[in-house]
Amino acid sequence: MGIQDLQTFLDGNCVQGGSIPVDLLKIARMVAQKSQRNRIIKGQQVHNFGKLRLVLDGECCLDRLYGGFFSDWACGGQWNRMLQFLAVLIQAMEMSGLEIAVFFNGCFEPLRKADWVQHQLQVRANVNSVLKHITTKGTPPPKIWWTSPVCLRTSLRMALRHLNVTVLCSMDDHHQEVIAYCRENNYNGLIADDAEYAAFDPPRYFSSEQLKLTYKGSLDTKEYMLSELTKALNIPSDRLCILAALLGNYILTENDLADFYKNNNISTNVLNKTSVEQMIKIIANFVKELPSAELNVVSQKVFGSMSDPRCSKLRQSVQYYLNGTKEGFLHYKPVKPARIHKLDSKSGTQSQSNSSDTPSASESDSNLETSRFASETLESERESLNAYKQATANAKAAPQIVIDPPGIQGHGDADAIRAEEEPTDDGHVINGTHNLLISSSSSSSSSSATSPSHATADSARQPEKTNIPATTPEVMRTASERHQKGLMSPYIYQILTAGEIKLPVLLEDENHREFSSIHVIYRPIRQMVYAILFNLHHRMYLATKSKEKGDSEKVEIPDVIIKEWVWSKSNPYQTPELVKAEQIGWGVPTIQRLWFGTVIDDKRRRLRGFLTCMRSDTPLMLNTSYVPQHLLVMACVLRYIMSFSDKLKILRRQELDAFIAQAFSPELMNAQYLQDLQLPLVTSRGVQLATLFMAGVETALLANDACGAPIPWLMCCPWLYFDGKLFHHTLARATIAKNLLELCSGHIERVVKVERMRKAILEGINVSFARPPLPVTSGIRVSVPSNILPANCTLNDGLMRGRGSGTLPQRGIMRRPIPSRGGQLEIAGVVVGQWGPNYGQPGRLPQPLQGHARGRIPPQVTSIGGLKYSLPRGFNPISRPTFQTRGATRAPIAGRGKKTQMKVSSKKKTTIKKTKETEKKDNKGRGITVDGITDYNETQTDNAHALLTKDALPIPGQFDDAVENGRGMEKGQGDAPLVTAVATKN
Repeated sequence: MGIQDLQTFLDGNCVQGGSIPVDLLKIARMVAQKSQRNRIIKGQQVHNFGKLRLVLDGECCLDRLYGGFFSDWACGGQWNRMLQFLAVLIQAMEMSGLEIAVFFNGCFEPLRKADWVQHQLQVRANVNSVLKHITTKGTPPPKIWWTSPVCLRTSLRMALRHLNVTVLCSMDDHHQEVIAYCRENNYNGLIADDAEYAAFDPPRYFSSEQLKLTYKGSLDTKEYMLSELTKALNIPSDRLCILAALLGNYILTENDLADFYKNNNISTNVLNKTSVEQMIKIIANFVKELPSAELNVVSQKVFGSMSDPRCSKLRQSVQYYLNGTKEGFLHYKPVKPARIHKLDSKSGTQSQSNSSDTPSASESDSNLETSRFASETLESERESLNAYKQATANAKAAPQIVIDPPGIQGHGDADAIRAEEEPTDDGHVINGTHNLLISSSSSSSSSSATSPSHATADSARQPEKTNIPATTPEVMRTASERHQKGLMSPYIYQILTAGEIKLPVLLEDENHREFSSIHVIYRPIRQMVYAILFNLHHRMYLATKSKEKGDSEKVEIPDVIIKEWVWSKSNPYQTPELVKAEQIGWGVPTIQRLWFGTVIDDKRRRLRGFLTCMRSDTPLMLNTSYVPQHLLVMACVLRYIMSFSDKLKILRRQELDAFIAQAFSPELMNAQYLQDLQLPLVTSRGVQLATLFMAGVETALLANDACGAPIPWLMCCPWLYFDGKLFHHTLARATIAKNLLELCSGHIERVVKVERMRKAILEGINVSFARPPLPVTSGIRVSVPSNILPANCTLNDGLMRGRGSGTLPQRGIMRRPIPSRGGQLEIAGVVVGQWGPNYGQPGRLPQPLQGHARGRIPPQVTSIGGLKYSLPRGFNPISRPTFQTRGATRAPIAGRGKKTQMKVSSKKKTTIKKTKETEKKDNKGRGITVDGITDYNETQTDNAHALLTKDALPIPGQFDDAVENGRGMEKGQGDAPLVTAVATKN
């Protein structure tokens, strides 16, 4: 029960005509036509004519903005896919004249902490279900357990900024600020799914949960008709706030209303709970029969006595909803200038009045100027824009999800350049010259709009309630404005004002953790961020100088302790953990110098501060030939993870290479390829590694903002270096690849890039990789999915043409036995394939069929037809995992492939010959290096050695002592030499 039951009542078709399906783009076009007619008739300029303007509560539709319930959300997030979806969505809105402003919740909201904890516990239950499903089935989880990927809000802010959308972040009370912004700026309505907005009675109220962009080019949702709601309940519209308060909220809880429910025969017992429809009708009937809407009268009727302490809570609850209504807002609004003036007289320039409804362009410019970091200059912005264009130069066009007319060309850069010269209709320059140059932070999107000033006034009082050190007005003003405009991590403002942060539940296993809690892993970074934000080094320096001078006045060094709300099995958000700030280790400047210093030394110290927080202050990290600028954040996060190897081994060698290889993959920017890519196997470890990495990215962006944004926001966008689905695909291939060259699909230039970046990441670290998983028990057949192949890699061309199909089999690709000592395959007397020896280790997954048709890496080919003929002596066909090139249920296809099969199955049997050539290759296997590329099975640690070295020689007798279950281990099928040519039948 609670206020959300009102939303359930609206969604449940309990009110005839309470909600109707609408097309927002059609409504926007109708508004544009009507406005244009009025303009022509009246002959006057209409402000914002032709636009339907709506406020969107981003917290209500994170899944919608992400693009829907993709099965890949558990894999770490598909950020390029999300960006392309948003590009299509925003373009459709612009073409129809629909303008939106997106609000995200940046409030600490201590009074709502109980609701937040309850939500997190529900997320925790979903996470457990997701991981259990993935562990047992190995398939993507169903959408009913959808939880937002880590760093989703940050990525959305950056993507929306990239697309020139107004983005805002609430500061004190999210719901009040959203409705206040809607009314102050004369928006036509809001899009959300929260019953509190229904109680505010907005101009128009649309469902965010039902929001869907269709192939027809419509933006479908449903509109809630609140007038029909009050008509159906037979209550005056001004009493809807009383109904909302009596349903219970964070001010007046359901426990406070237990007696009221009991007196009205409303059961809250789980077994015989009163239905939502019946409960709301009972309370509505009670509200209708009230003799007056006066709050004292209502309190007397509800609790029976004015002296009851719950009466004050009821009055506060009703007033809370009244302040959001049109009439209540008008009464509430004039109070703000006086409150802010009084606050300014106390704290100087700590807070700033933004009470004007439509500020002029000059006022907007001045507001933007106060939120500027010194690192955000014209030169740095243009450099980062050029670097972004280079990084995305090979990006493929967006998949054509919609629209008529089809296709878009580019999704952000052209828009950003065009916006530099085009002011918006209301006189503001959104993401134009001003915003592009002076409002770029690592985790944000820009906006000329600000939160309601009453929220600023309330939140500015927060420092008086905490024991954290005071912050200078200049820093507080900049932090406040950047927070309002979504230009920095919301944690920074919460740390400076409240000294507390709430860390949400992540997609990690609470029972069988292979590494510590992710929030705990990144806590040392946050501790250094706390020290930077509160000038801990400077305070220590002043105290030391004072002691040396022998001053009688003792300079106190306060302990900077921040409360972190972190979930654990022993402490499920019951009490906060007290985390002490830790010095960064060198003479870091004050926060004022980091944020506003303009000399070259300040620029170097900003970057050094960030790198120190990430344990990445090494020479190679800033060498762009080793770490490209757009991959710096990724490299820092991976280095930080690897720095734990002395006490906590997290990553395995193949996993580190998988992270780096997918960042250099040309398919990373191909949204169409990533959309079509299917993951037949999703692993629990892969899910948790992706979560670990993206949590590190979000923490890195927090450190970047705290240090004055030394890395431009364009170089921090996650879609430049990570995709969850591609990472899982690469990780699956890494587990069966012989070496890095094979993982990179034979592209030596990508191997060089990966090796260089790995060397920069591991520079100066005593590397100790995590242990590989336990080997598979001998005799167990392991099936490797067929599409764990390099991009654009196909089977042998001759075989594929003979089969009459260009697709790979989906099942059973490794079920038939293959001779372990190498050999070649002949069909009709023509050699169509050969394979080398395999000295693989116990439990090692076999190799899939892979290689390039052009011959850069000859494909490994196995026989077609039964292998019961001509088997080598001593071969045991039962326990040998194999490749199957045809599905078991697939019907023969007429043509060349059928003819070949008839020959094999009748008189001309397939023969497998062991040649002298292949015998000579027996002393080459998985335990050596090829062209200087380290084998993944090698047990010794490779500390990022040089890539191109002399060929390693095989060690005599290297595998003579290999045993499995007390007997000699047979050599298996596997590695064809890189220089072997494959003859195919033309």
